[in-house]
Order: sequence, then structure tokens, then C-alpha cells
Amino acid sequence: MIYLDHAAATPVSDKALQAMLPYFSEQFFNPSAPYLPAKRVREAYESAKDQLAHVIGAKGVDLVITAGATESINLAFTVSHGKVLTIATEHAAVLEAAKLHDHALVKVDKAGLIDLRDLEHNLSDQVDLVSVSLANNELGTIQPLAEISEIIRRVRQDRLQRGITTPLYLHSDASQALNLLDINVSRLGVDLLTINAAKCGGPKGVGALYITHGVKLAPINVGGGQERGLRSGTENVPGLIGFATAAAEAKSHLSYHRKQYQEMTKILRQELSALQPQPIFLGNPKKQLANFCPVTFPGLDAERLIYRLEGREVYVSTGAACAASKGSKSHVLAAIGLSDAEIAGSLRISLGSTNTVDQIREAARIICEEVTHEYERLSR
Repeated sequence: MIYLDHAAATPVSDKALQAMLPYFSEQFFNPSAPYLPAKRVREAYESAKDQLAHVIGAKGVDLVITAGATESINLAFTVSHGKVLTIATEHAAVLEAAKLHDHALVKVDKAGLIDLRDLEHNLSDQVDLVSVSLANNELGTIQPLAEISEIIRRVRQDRLQRGITTPLYLHSDASQALNLLDINVSRLGVDLLTINAAKCGGPKGVGALYITHGVKLAPINVGGGQERGLRSGTENVPGLIGFATAAAEAKSHLSYHRKQYQEMTKILRQELSALQPQPIFLGNPKKQLANFCPVTFPGLDAERLIYRLEGREVYVSTGAACAASKGSKSHVLAAIGLSDAEIAGSLRISLGSTNTVDQIREAARIICEEVTHEYERLSR
């Protein structure tokens, strides 16, 4: 098996799994219970929260643990009581949350990078939330968060001078970036940051939202008042411990993994470039996560190609798993101006810890064979 869809899910690391196991069995206690074994579980939970927060340059008290990135995003959007700005290439969770508010979409270029001038143009006095992902989930495009933050800082200052009291917050979904970029919330200048365990070697169904001091959110579910009253429900102790362990492990190997992925994606691009007609590689490699190689084979049916590749145990996708499963056209690729034929022939190839250079060469050979077969079939 050659798995090339790490943007959809990553395997739980051995270290994270081992850290989690005791909290499924002998350390099963509810961390809110009053007796000593439960209090020890509470200590482990809070320690894991501190460890996870440290990975992004924050403190444990700044985090709310959720059931994943989608819940974190929805919780973040409760800060808005005015207008929201985002971009058309965002994950569906962001776009759907934005639709619950008065909202507008800022322009992006053909690589999916935000148009900063259009952002400034759209920052009216009614806007109180800007949400832009740190790295796109289909293109791997890395957005200039620090520059966006500086624009927001200037707008806040201008509003203050004019006596405008509308607050302005910056949220970013960093789900795809946690195991590939050195994330620091202060350096990015974000007020709210979404992170996700399933994309960095942690378990599925666990996420977190960083909330800077002074930001007021509203709970989207109520109950026992856990997580500062913002996320009621018995805490997912093994999930958080696995998340924190995986995130810390990923951060300690950032440089090594980036070099690995850069080498492998370079090989993949070189091998696929030999095809005729030549494929189109999407995004800007200089501003793209090192493990992403989104590509389109114009005129082909990517879903048919995926089926053929699966038969040879090479696993790729057409884009976000939630969209691909519905068979819907990628809104991300439409937003960057691809034609219907280009979108139909697009694959999202994303590398990860399961891959080796030999695997990548073999995968490239198989993809080239299947793409050639499909073009020949269509030309008959």
C-alpha cells in the first residue's frame, strides 16, 4: 500500500498511542470526580493541555479542547456579532459558519493566496471577524497570516482614533499546518486558532481552539460547564493526551520532515512532468506546504483514475474527503479559476510519515502508467 492522502488523515503515531492506552483502561476515571485517582487523571489532562499549548506558543488556560476542527471553527465564529470576512478557498466548515453571518469573500490569486489589497478594501467598520486558514487543505497554500494581522492592527488603531468601538478579531484554521510549520500564536498575531489532532499523528475526533486573553465566546453546547463553560461534556482524556503527544513529537521533527517531503515532492513532480500532455501542478511551491503536490490532468476523470490507482494500492484523493465523498466539484479549485475539465482531472497528493523515496518513485511510475492508459482510452 502506498498512502498519499495524509491531508485527509494521518496514522496515530506509536508514541501517541502508547501515551493514550492507560487512559482507556486503568486510568479511566472521570477527571471531574472528587476522589484521588480522578484528581490524578485531572492533573494528567491539564498537563497535556499545557504541553499542547506550548507547541503553539500559548498556555494551557488559553485552549478549549473540542471534538475536532469543525467544532473549534464553529465555536470561534461565536465571537462575531457583525460582519465576517473570509476567502472562497476555505474549508467548508469555515464557509458554512460564515454563512450564518453577514459575510463577504476576499479575492484570491490563481495559487489561492489572499489578495491583501482586497482585504483592506473590504474591512468596513461593520467587520468584526476575519477568518483565513494558515494553510489550505486542498492546495497546501500558506497564507501570509502575519501580514494579515498587521493590516488588522492598523484598522483597529484607525477605528480607535475615529471612535469606532466595533472590535476586530483574526481567526485561522491551522489544521493542515501543525505538523509542517513552526506555529507561534504571537508571531502570527491571531486572536483565535484552530488545530486538529487527526492531521498530525494524533487521534480523530479531537481538536482545540486557542483563544487569546479577553476574547469572549458563546458556548455552542451547554451542560456541566467543562472547558471554561464553552465546551460542556466529560473531557476526552485519552484523546487530548494523544493529541498533545503527537503535536509535540511533530514539532520536534519539523525540519527533518520538511526536508524529506521537499525531496519526495520534487521527485514526484519530475516523474509526472514526463507525461504527455503535461500535467498542471497547482499552487505556488514557494508558498506551499512541503508535503502537498496537487495536480490536474486536463480531460481525465479523476474519480475513475482514483479507482484504477486504488486497484494498484495507491491511495490519493480528489480533494477534501468530506467533499469528495459527496462527488461534488471542488469549490477551492473553482475559486482559483480552474475550468471544469481541469477540476474534473485534479488529484490531491499529500505525503506523510508512511512514505519513503522508493514508494514515491513507485507511485509516480504507477500514476504515469494509469494516466497514459486513460489518455489512450479517450483517444480511441
